[in-house]
Amino acid sequence: VQLQASGGGLVQAGGSLRLACAGSGPTFSFYSVGWVRQAPGKAREVAAAISWSGITYYADSVKGRFTISRDDIKKLVYLQMNSLKPEDTAVYYCAAARGQTVVQVAASYDLWGQGTQVTVSS
Repeated sequence: VQLQASGGGLVQAGGSLRLACAGSGPTFSFYSVGWVRQAPGKAREVAAAISWSGITYYADSVKGRFTISRDDIKKLVYLQMNSLKPEDTAVYYCAAARGQTVVQVAASYDLWGQGTQVTVSS
């Protein structure tokens, strides 16, 4: 499985962006996928994750604002980000772990896509 992230950009505070993670390979539907973000000087954080069965996880900092979803037919995982704040500014990576329940720890992912920059201006 390979991962390709897209959809980042520059947005004003309060705005929205939708990130997409495109997976490849016949077993993508068996992977749990997460959006892991890293801001300059900060540790990686799993912002949102979804298991192969659709169980979701959100970091407290994004609950109520971000929504993760997946379309296994199209092999896509989306992160809809609303009410964006300057503190959401980070590089966002999509990552995957095979055959696990929803993965809340960045170090537990074993496949990584390239990052996409999200910048929220105040």
